Amino acid sequence: MKSVNKPELAHLSNSNAPRDSAREFSILGLWAGVRKNWWLTTAVTVVVIVAVAFYTLSQTKLYRAQATILFDPQPPRPLGNEVQQVVDVGQSSYWNNKEYYRTQFWILKSRALASTVVRELGLHRDAGFIRGKPANEVKGNLEVTVEQAADILISRLEVEAIRESRLAEIRYRDADPKRAQRILARVCDNYVEQNLEQVLESTNTAADWLRGQLSTLKSDLESSELALHEYKKTKNVLSVSIDDQSNMLRAEMTRLNDVLTDLRARREHANARRNELMKIDAKDPAELPAQELINNHVLQGLRASYIEGKRNLEAALARGKGEEHPDTRALRSSLEETRRAILLEVNNIQRSVDSDWEGLNREIAGLSALSEEAKQRALQLNLLEIEYKRLQRDRDTNERLFGIVTERTKESDLTRMLRINNIRVVDRPRQPSGPVSPVLPLNLGIGALAGLVLGVALAIGREQLDRSIKTPEDLEVEHGLLFLGLLPAVGTPAAIKKPKQLSSTEQEWPELIVHYQPTSGTAEAARALRTNILYMSPDRPYRTLLVTSAGPAEGKTTVACCVAVAMAHAGHRVVLLDCDMRRPRVHRVFGLSNEAGVTTAMIDPSTTDSIIHDTVVPNMKVICTGPIPPNPSELLHSEAFARLLENLTTRFDRIIIDSPPVVPVTDAAILATQVDGTMLIVRAFQTSRELVRRAKRTLTDVGAHMVGAVLNAVELERPEYGYYRYHYYKRDGTYSARSDRDSEPHASSSGDGALRH
Repeated sequence: MKSVNKPELAHLSNSNAPRDSAREFSILGLWAGVRKNWWLTTAVTVVVIVAVAFYTLSQTKLYRAQATILFDPQPPRPLGNEVQQVVDVGQSSYWNNKEYYRTQFWILKSRALASTVVRELGLHRDAGFIRGKPANEVKGNLEVTVEQAADILISRLEVEAIRESRLAEIRYRDADPKRAQRILARVCDNYVEQNLEQVLESTNTAADWLRGQLSTLKSDLESSELALHEYKKTKNVLSVSIDDQSNMLRAEMTRLNDVLTDLRARREHANARRNELMKIDAKDPAELPAQELINNHVLQGLRASYIEGKRNLEAALARGKGEEHPDTRALRSSLEETRRAILLEVNNIQRSVDSDWEGLNREIAGLSALSEEAKQRALQLNLLEIEYKRLQRDRDTNERLFGIVTERTKESDLTRMLRINNIRVVDRPRQPSGPVSPVLPLNLGIGALAGLVLGVALAIGREQLDRSIKTPEDLEVEHGLLFLGLLPAVGTPAAIKKPKQLSSTEQEWPELIVHYQPTSGTAEAARALRTNILYMSPDRPYRTLLVTSAGPAEGKTTVACCVAVAMAHAGHRVVLLDCDMRRPRVHRVFGLSNEAGVTTAMIDPSTTDSIIHDTVVPNMKVICTGPIPPNPSELLHSEAFARLLENLTTRFDRIIIDSPPVVPVTDAAILATQVDGTMLIVRAFQTSRELVRRAKRTLTDVGAHMVGAVLNAVELERPEYGYYRYHYYKRDGTYSARSDRDSEPHASSSGDGALRH
């Protein structure tokens, strides 16, 4: 019974592969969430602005006194640049200046300086200062420790460098303008005085220490000079003679090494000649070393005679003369004499080479002894030189230190007489004329911005936490389901485009709104859905179509009725088959009895004609479920149901099957394997994404052919459905009889929506 187009199924499975990744964010999606929850954004923004306004008005007014201080990295030097000060009050390089400024800024905000100011002004007993209130608004006495008051003063003090200058601004905030001026003036004065006192104190301390070190350094210098003299006298060494002897030994060792290297090379050469001579074959000395032949003319002649005699002997033998032939014997005798002569000459050469080799060994041994003796003398000289240089180094160090300390002592005596300070106050603090805090417009602006950001974040968060299916894009992009169309929520303004007086039956069962109100928005949507289903497979149209949902209460019965009515209006013979044997509803919609239906026809096929009921819709029949069995799943999987479905296929053009939800029970999965196509119903803003994903997986696992998904109970007034709202509200969709006669998929209809896929 099931008709499946395999290529088409493969194409759909590839092109609409589900994306199980996290929900994609986009600017339009975020803006839609904000626009949807605009009331939340507005409420949060207003609340934050009001809270900021109340907080700002309740704050105490603060006044700020400020002063300017100059830092001179290169203070004047009355004694010249050659005379170094004990304490460097300035810096030279850029990085040193940067570190110097930072250090001075920290000193300005140090607890020591703040404690001095607190003690001098008695701020630790000033209740207004401690509480941060004007003096005329505080009554009673209040006292804290000096350290606590110093921390309060530091928290209200600010230091900021003026860019591209040697100036810095010092600012102090207080609720009382006079007190702010008084405290800041005292901070500046104490800081300048403290800097000068530190310089003078450091200079005096350094000068006293230098004078105490002079006598010690003088005694050390005299001791080192006497020690050096005694060493020279004991070892009979002059400082100049040590260097000369070292140079002579170095030259002697160099010459010995050169000669020794040359002798070793000659010995290797002689050894190589010996090895070559030893390789000569005594039986056939024709092969002789080339070097020996070149250097010995006698050996050359003997070798030539030997080779010539050997050639003549071989020629005689080749002519047939035997070994006992007189000529052969004469030639062999001559060849033997030549061979002995060659060997004798080679032995003479070998004895000469051996003699040379032994002589070279003796020379090398003698020179090695001389070289080793020179090394020992150099080592002894090095030991003398080490001790001498150590004593000389001690003498030079003590002499240099004594000179430096003597010079610095005299310079420090001069510099401490000068009171040079590289820090001074350029602008003294004045009494503030007006408060600087709080700034109401600025706080309100920041509050409005913060409230807007917080409201937008809450709106977006609220939208993202909503895991329900909302738009067709959610079905297509995230779950890979083909979107067939949507149906407006029955009873909303979009569902009834031209209201009329309804009967009690029509009001009780709005599933038949497509029939009773053919020009309504729901009817328009149903016809668009019908067209999309027909165009899904124009060559092999779906004869049996299963309508199911992921969970209960998603409106699958309503969608099944609307699709069946729309197809019946198009001239198709349609039967609505209620296979929801858990909670059947079709018989209630059409006011029929459920005593006989699918279950009775499977038991007794002869009753098939009696269970097919007529409806108020032309060309449309209804078959109820009948008595509810205890085992619906096994019943739907039986051969009896397959025969019933095959029988109905011969009688009707379209069979619309209403089934239970696919996730809670297996009835829909069983039915999906026996029909041409399965249509999944999703209720907008109610069905969760996880439920849809699970339903699709269940249907895919059993090999169901997914026609697509329908978004049901859509409220077109929501901003997510702007295009569809225009399609069903704005378009002149006056219903005509011609639009209901498009019995074939290729027939045009003025009431049908455009095919989206």
